[in-house]
Amino acid sequence: MNNVPLKLLLVDDQDLIRESLHIVLGMDPDIEVVGLAENGHIAIQQCEEHHPDVVLMDIHMPVMDGVEATRKIKEKWPQIRVIILTTFQEITYVVDALGAGAEGYLLKAIHPKDLAAGIKWVHQGGTLIPQDIARMLVQQAKGAAEPTVRDTEVSRPASEEPARTDAYGLSEREVQVLHCIADGLNNREIAEKLFLSEGTVKNYISSIYSKMDVRDRVQASKKAHEEGMI
Repeated sequence: MNNVPLKLLLVDDQDLIRESLHIVLGMDPDIEVVGLAENGHIAIQQCEEHHPDVVLMDIHMPVMDGVEATRKIKEKWPQIRVIILTTFQEITYVVDALGAGAEGYLLKAIHPKDLAAGIKWVHQGGTLIPQDIARMLVQQAKGAAEPTVRDTEVSRPASEEPARTDAYGLSEREVQVLHCIADGLNNREIAEKLFLSEGTVKNYISSIYSKMDVRDRVQASKKAHEEGMI
């Protein structure tokens, strides 16, 4: 991290959780809590006023829930990174939030140090989309037509099957990167797997988004599965 702390907005309808997060995360010198909001509507107002780098967003809130708030924030301020903070029982809602543009999710039961590390990771350009959520996205994209997708079908390395370069004019390397995106890998993990630099991976991803006419990983993954590219 550089010397300027990242600006964080905390959004949760429970006062105790909001204040507890404020105290815990406010102790980290790399994080500055610039605002607190109890619903999505106020979160949007806080974004307008404070321009946070990262928003830690609850899902179930009155007035406006976290999914809708995420969608509106990403439409107006695409540079703001959004992390969904949820309970294990609400995992299914995370798919909707990722579809709205969120960069990932964390569980409320997470250790404070891990929470801070996750926030910093997303601020630096990383994503937090685990394999189980990637599989949910695959099944959702297939319309539950194949409800028993095997793990090997989802996480098979791109190198094990021939790359299809006909769709959208993707190069063989771009198809490999697309496979990694569908597997839920972040830029660092893709770089390690394909022996590339993170900067090169970002360039490939930007090219993929442009060619496929999508704006994020979730859309790219869903479109790739719908088109039978993966």
